[in-house]
Amino acid sequence: MKALTAVATLVLGLAASGFAADVKGFVQDQTCSTKPAMKGDSECAKRCIKRGDAAVLVAEDGTIYKIENQDKIISHAGENVTVTGSVKGDTITVESVK
Repeated sequence: MKALTAVATLVLGLAASGFAADVKGFVQDQTCSTKPAMKGDSECAKRCIKRGDAAVLVAEDGTIYKIENQDKIISHAGENVTVTGSVKGDTITVESVK
């Protein structure tokens, strides 16, 4: 029984450390992502990300995800997208963007 518990704990721990997901949302700059007045402002997102602000994904439910590999997302600044990648906490490592 102890072996079964140990295996179950290991499997659940690995699953919680990062899982593949599709997340729909808007690619926003990190600074403006928390400002309700800037929600969905495509021009601001493009301008701020071009200036070097980090891109984040503001999911449809309002969750803000940091992007681990910025190079995969910056060309989509100011767009509604579906990101496929692995989620760990509040960070997504992007595999693809549609």
